[in-house]
Amino acid sequence: MAREQIAPTKSNLLRVKEQLAIAEEGYDLLEQKREILVMELMQKVEQVKMLERDLDARVASSYPCLKRMLVVVGRERAERLARNISYRFELKEKQVTAAGMKLPGLEIRLPDAELKYSPVNSFAECDETVLEFFELLKICTELAAVRTIAWRLAREVRKTQRRVNALEKMVIPTAVQTRAYIEAALEERERDSFFTSKLLKRKGAAGAAK
Repeated sequence: MAREQIAPTKSNLLRVKEQLAIAEEGYDLLEQKREILVMELMQKVEQVKMLERDLDARVASSYPCLKRMLVVVGRERAERLARNISYRFELKEKQVTAAGMKLPGLEIRLPDAELKYSPVNSFAECDETVLEFFELLKICTELAAVRTIAWRLAREVRKTQRRVNALEKMVIPTAVQTRAYIEAALEERERDSFFTSKLLKRKGAAGAAK
């Protein structure tokens, strides 16, 4: 690892030591943050898996229910009944706290299921189908919200990991090499100064003896 190209002075040594201490502290904090983010992400992934299983189960019951309804009611009548059903859904972004951070999430508000067609044209199969697909929609919206947070967490994990890698592979090794270089240069300078001083003292003593 290449060192920083600076003069080997005591002031630069103090600066490099300070930078190294800050980098090592930052590395420890980022590593802790990464571990917390990964744990939180794993929890969200498990939630996604559970919701996907619920979704598969609901799909397995909803679409056969729809087929039964179409057989009993007929496609044309089912389409006429569907025109009278209208729901208002609220979809907005909201702040979600995860792993101690505020992340942009998704909030979906569903209305209560209502059977809005006329009792004269009502069929048990229609009621069952509406309720089945409404439950299916609830699972889909919840899954979308959890996946949004999981995706945001995964992005934060990658960002934090890049910073950890930069400190571990570049910043800290460079500071360590620079510190070692400056310390070695200063020690060499001190030895030279010591030997020079000693040599001058010997020459001075020899001159005085003459």
